[in-house]
Amino acid sequence: MAQTNVNIRIDETDKRRFDEICGQLGMTMSTAFNIFAKAVIRQGGIPFELNINRPNAETLAAIEDVNTKRNLTGPFKSRETLREALDA
Repeated sequence: MAQTNVNIRIDETDKRRFDEICGQLGMTMSTAFNIFAKAVIRQGGIPFELNINRPNAETLAAIEDVNTKRNLTGPFKSRETLREALDA
């Protein structure tokens, strides 16, 4: 199949961010655009969403607490003692 070039104008910051996300997904920007184009053709519209799940600030704080062994309780010997701690 013959290949052709497509030039796309994009903000420099957006390009850098897009390239970073593509890399995290294991692909190049060119591959991402090809996937997008084929999916649009197949579905007759934008058919999917590719994203990286990013934890919110509360989740990041909880992860940090676990990693630093801070603000932890337990272990609990029974469901009842766990329930008591949760209700406190």
